[in-house]
Amino acid sequence: MIQIKREKRELTQIQRIEEMRPPGGIGHIAVMCNERVIEVKWVRDRRAKEQHSCENQPCCRFHAIFAAPDYMHIAIIHDWLTGMRGGEKVLEALLEIFPEATIYTLLHEQGKVSGLIESHKIVTSWLNRVPGVHRHYRNLLPLFPSAIASFDLSNFELVISSSHAVAKGVRAPSAIHVCYCHTPMRYVWDAEEDYSFNPLRRLAMRAIRPRLQRWDCEAAIRVDHFIANSRFVRERIRSYYGRDAEVIPPPVETTFFSPSAIEREDFYLAAGALVPYKRLDLIVEAFKRLDRRLVIAGGGSELDRLRKTATRKIDILGWVTDDTLRHLYRTAKALVIAAREDFGIVTVEAQACGCPVIAFGAGGSSEIVQDGINGILFAEQHADDIVRAVRRFELMAWPAAQVRSQVEAFSREAFQTKIRKFIANRTGITMESRNTALQPA
Repeated sequence: MIQIKREKRELTQIQRIEEMRPPGGIGHIAVMCNERVIEVKWVRDRRAKEQHSCENQPCCRFHAIFAAPDYMHIAIIHDWLTGMRGGEKVLEALLEIFPEATIYTLLHEQGKVSGLIESHKIVTSWLNRVPGVHRHYRNLLPLFPSAIASFDLSNFELVISSSHAVAKGVRAPSAIHVCYCHTPMRYVWDAEEDYSFNPLRRLAMRAIRPRLQRWDCEAAIRVDHFIANSRFVRERIRSYYGRDAEVIPPPVETTFFSPSAIEREDFYLAAGALVPYKRLDLIVEAFKRLDRRLVIAGGGSELDRLRKTATRKIDILGWVTDDTLRHLYRTAKALVIAAREDFGIVTVEAQACGCPVIAFGAGGSSEIVQDGINGILFAEQHADDIVRAVRRFELMAWPAAQVRSQVEAFSREAFQTKIRKFIANRTGITMESRNTALQPA
């Protein structure tokens, strides 16, 4: 009975303190001594509860109460907004969870991203004012760390970075920082050669690589909680940063990407960003040997080079709309992937349309493609292996329902549910407690 009364008295005192919460305050730290509150400190930083110590222990007890303010300031950091790829689909899904968020990004090329993204407040770095930067921004990699650190995020309580390069390097001292990591920066870790076919660029990359690696590791320290998009990326995070991560696969529009009654045609498909690490050169070489029709949909730095090597049975379309891409998934015999993917959104999109996938059996593809069920895996990044995989594929039947059987695990709804749960568990912020009071006064 005495214990119950004591707890009630403490609760009453803490409730009174909560009523005095100033605007923007996240919560308070209260020290209880002899059943009385002897110290109260209003804080904006939830991590303050880990920094508090009381000299009067054990007679004193420590209480940390953190409540979502009427309007929580949330920032979402994205590397750059220059096109709609897998990372931008993740950004869209995050914006649906946090419709009040402000977007911070190094670069923003207007009209290159979706209306959903464009409808939000977008803050760019000083790099965005450099003449011609949207055409040559990849050559400015050494400037990215200072540009991302230039953002003032002191008024935000929650920061979410969607990072495959430098977004996780923002400084947000009073906020909880959750990083959705698409991959540790490929440019400076294990795939730098894939981005550096130009000899001068390769030489420059070797010179700056150690400094960028040091910066990347220092930037990872600023993250409170990591999310990886695949088990493969989780291992990369552990290897390079010494940090653990929870795996939440990125969202795929499994309702939009769906099978149809259209008959499949006699061609194979390669789709996505046309950049060196995707190894489209191996796919082209393999299909020249096979004398099969190949359609390549996508854009990027390799587009012109691939067009020069195309033959009458290799069609290179460039970037296509989502409607066109869906039609290609629905009519192609199979999607072919030669890259060591971090995850591989196009893999799931194709499977959602009932299109089997022939993929290099490493990285994220090995977590999505079940050999003989929804696709074929080959062991080596070599044209010979692709040739053998295609011939093996053609000996088997591929019912659309069988190919699509696991894709709902990658739906947008599944992604958003997992993100909400992760943030609630790790930060104490629940969407349900805030959705009715999100708009500023």
